[in-house]
Amino acid sequence: QVQVVESGGGLVQAGGSLRLSCAVSTRIFSTYALGWFRQAPGKERECVAVISRSGGRTSYVESVKGRFTISRDNAKNTVYLQMDSLKPEDTAVYYCAAKWSAIPSYYYVGANEYDYWGQGTQLTVAS
Repeated sequence: QVQVVESGGGLVQAGGSLRLSCAVSTRIFSTYALGWFRQAPGKERECVAVISRSGGRTSYVESVKGRFTISRDNAKNTVYLQMDSLKPEDTAVYYCAAKWSAIPSYYYVGANEYDYWGQGTQLTVAS
């Protein structure tokens, strides 16, 4: 069974930075496409950033472009979300998701496309 565990959330001031990490327990991490999603109170889960299994393709929701960076380290079975210039509207529970992918260049933006999810980590951005 694949386990997904996020870490790195917390409280940060607006304009600050934080990096989320997500460890995925699988021997074939390099064959998984990965994504970060978030859900704020009263709102639907939103796809924030995704990365292909090759790492060569990424995609971001418009509201975080230029501020967030998704990356992966296959040697550490870990995907990261570097978040800079944080805003109060970034406050949410952030979830990491993993999906086995047959095609190295594909990424996936739909929550229902992912097979494995972490428990989430809270990010609070104070104004």
